[in-house]
Amino acid sequence: MAQPLRIDGETAYFPIIGHPIGQVKSPASLSQIMADRGYNGMVVPIHVLPGDLPGWLAQAGVVQNCPGIVVTVPHKAPCLAFCNRVTARARASGAVNIMLRRNGGWVGDATDGQGYMDGIAAQGFDVAGKPALLVGTGGAGSAIAYEILARGASELALHDIDAARRDALIARLDAAFPGRVRIGGTDPRGFALVANATPLGMREGDPLPVEAERLTAEQFVADVVTRPAIPPLIAAARAKGCGTMPGSGMFEAQAVLLAELLMGVRQIVLD
Repeated sequence: MAQPLRIDGETAYFPIIGHPIGQVKSPASLSQIMADRGYNGMVVPIHVLPGDLPGWLAQAGVVQNCPGIVVTVPHKAPCLAFCNRVTARARASGAVNIMLRRNGGWVGDATDGQGYMDGIAAQGFDVAGKPALLVGTGGAGSAIAYEILARGASELALHDIDAARRDALIARLDAAFPGRVRIGGTDPRGFALVANATPLGMREGDPLPVEAERLTAEQFVADVVTRPAIPPLIAAARAKGCGTMPGSGMFEAQAVLLAELLMGVRQIVLD
């Protein structure tokens, strides 16, 4: 049974910042996880314009009951520069999605990849030793790319319409995983894992991120899109007999991880 949210003078305040912010679902779920575990905290959506980010972060730094911040688009990359220290995966990703107060400053991590791959693992797929294709190299895609390689993929091909962003990520990843990352395309043939980290599928009429007609039943297909609940790519993959994970799988896996980091149950591990 869900426990009621406690709000009083001892409540820990965790902003989730973005622009826009109306699309986020995590404030309610993260706050409920805290309440169910007896932790006095709440996650609150905060709409911050990109130009106002430095000033807002300066103010957050002096709020004594703000031990952590959750970061969403478009602030993931800019917030990296405001952290005193970051994890190896955040450095390779070029972005953070969580900042925790430590020793008078902020430490940052990029957990999107962990949530994505934990969601895939929950569906019984293991990428270790297998080739993967990832479409999308933004903040979330960069973290997902790192985690795919960290979990042992034999090869990762990356595709993005922004070639400069794709190539910059390949360079960062190649430093950590030499010889295992290359340029990819929209043809999914030859990959055990086909992963989408773009918003394609959120809007009616969006093109599919890969050539879904080339999918086969032996492949596993994953998507970051949470609305609609069954994104077009996942629907197309299921029609081909593929194993799948829609965005809700990532959302559910990452919610527990983020909540536990915010509550201090887990710690950000630095190099």
